[in-house]
Amino acid sequence: MADFHEVRFPLDIARGARGGPERQTQIVTLASGREVRNSRWAHSRRRYDAGLGVRGLDALAAVVSFFEQRRGRLYGFRWRDRLDWKSGPLAQEPAATDQVIGVGDGATVTFQLCKAYGEGASVYSRTIAKPCDGTVRIALDGVAQAPETFSCDPATGLVTFEPGSIPPPGAIISAGFAFDVPVRFDSDTIEVDLSAFEAGEIPRIPVIEIIP
Repeated sequence: MADFHEVRFPLDIARGARGGPERQTQIVTLASGREVRNSRWAHSRRRYDAGLGVRGLDALAAVVSFFEQRRGRLYGFRWRDRLDWKSGPLAQEPAATDQVIGVGDGATVTFQLCKAYGEGASVYSRTIAKPCDGTVRIALDGVAQAPETFSCDPATGLVTFEPGSIPPPGAIISAGFAFDVPVRFDSDTIEVDLSAFEAGEIPRIPVIEIIP
């Protein structure tokens, strides 16, 4: 994306951030009292607040600099959601069998990284468009593949198999990876409070996910 900068919001500054997924559900209450519910969004959208408590002036200046480089809401950037940034359990390194991303047909060479939430008929599949470079692992039918047999674009999350390594018909393709959330600032203003001596705070830094 031309309007996206492949740079991550500083992890040390985002450590105290709060936020999570948001959905939009339309609810109509019938005369009988029953409800009809409809999801207006096919995918959730994450919101965060990276507001800083009292910090030293250098930390505040780093946030202002990052904001200015992004031109406020103009350019997107990477965000590390510390609750959800791996294909598997947070306490473990990504494994090549963490997530099923497709089934081979002997001809298709490109597959999109994704992450499943839940199980069964109601499972939710989320597109992963910003994997961390160098973390992607791939397996075919549970057998880990050599790194030279595939490539993954860290800007799109597309996995491409090299000639001679195309998944055969019926092969289960799985992946493991670490990833960031594509976001942008949700305000064109950063308000800094410098009332403290040699310190200050930025009460709110709203950030919102960009849907791929």
